[in-house]
Amino acid sequence: MRYSDGLFGRKEPPRGPAAPNPPSHAHASPAPLAAVPRPAPTAASVPEPHQRGEEAAGSRLIVGPNIKLKGVEIDDCDTLVVEGRVEATMVSRAIQIAEQGSFKGTADIEVAEIRGAFEGELTARGRLVIHATGRVTGKVRYGRLLVQEGGEITGDVGTLGARDPAGRVA
Repeated sequence: MRYSDGLFGRKEPPRGPAAPNPPSHAHASPAPLAAVPRPAPTAASVPEPHQRGEEAAGSRLIVGPNIKLKGVEIDDCDTLVVEGRVEATMVSRAIQIAEQGSFKGTADIEVAEIRGAFEGELTARGRLVIHATGRVTGKVRYGRLLVQEGGEITGDVGTLGARDPAGRVA
């Protein structure tokens, strides 16, 4: 009987019609399987932080499709990627809302890329990009704004005031 690698490296017998059933009179147990040795990680096989690309730049939280995250505060997250639904208060560096994603709440961030829906209070200190499929509703403040054809922005919309080097509104 052929065995295949299963979950977590366990050996499992094949399933389905391809695996013949042993005769009912066979009572012998199969021979034990030898464990497949796995090489220990070496310094060369473990990527250094500077080799990991975006991970080295900071933390990333992804709320996947069909996931609902409700009633939370999100802090110290460099990038929030919303593919599901989020109701939260957020103070972070960046937010990316996918076409099927939606965010409802308050977000104070540096960069926002909206392909889905945002509803609430949004402060994008640096750049706010609303793609063709994006919809933003509520109180919106931004440093720079780009709205692609088809994108929508409604509500109390305005630029952030000029700031001095210390970050205070002049």
